[in-house]
Amino acid sequence: MTSTDRAASAAVPTAALIFAALAVLLAATRVHHFAAIPDASWAVFFLGGLYLHRHARRAFPALMALAVLVDWAVIRGQGLSFWQHYCVSPAYWCLIGAYLLLWAGGAWVARRPLALDLRTLGRLALAVVASAAACQLVAQGSFYWISASVAAPTVAGWWKNYTDWLPAYLGTMALYVALAAALHAAALQLTTAAAQRRGRIA
Repeated sequence: MTSTDRAASAAVPTAALIFAALAVLLAATRVHHFAAIPDASWAVFFLGGLYLHRHARRAFPALMALAVLVDWAVIRGQGLSFWQHYCVSPAYWCLIGAYLLLWAGGAWVARRPLALDLRTLGRLALAVVASAAACQLVAQGSFYWISASVAAPTVAGWWKNYTDWLPAYLGTMALYVALAAALHAAALQLTTAAAQRRGRIA
């Protein structure tokens, strides 16, 4: 087996583990069961693009389906009809496009090696801010203009709503991504140290 084959075979279980971790994080926080734990959905799709961009055809639809399933379970658990809930308007399905923008942001960062340097950190920060702003534009904008929840929508009202909510969503997403970055850095350092020890032994 060549080094390329070994790397390819190792990537599959790694991707599966990352997908499983993101799915658990999505399900555990999207239900809003624990009020102190904010919804990690935005970060999950961004990190999915970062780590699972080569598996996007399966991973993104699976995470999207999980998000809808969780919403369905929460709404039905409240004794309400999923299709008649105020959140499930035509704008609800715009979340697919909104989350794709988050995925694209993560995938853009992954176009270059994830090194422990300021350049990578800068690209990560830029992608988080840009993709969050774009996601909010689609998610909040579609809800404001399409859902009929706003009786008399105006550009000024939309802009105020957009800017009022974006900092909170961005802050939550950035927090989760920062935690993931810290875990990534720790794992990379441990892997490097282990490789160096093996090299000395050999």
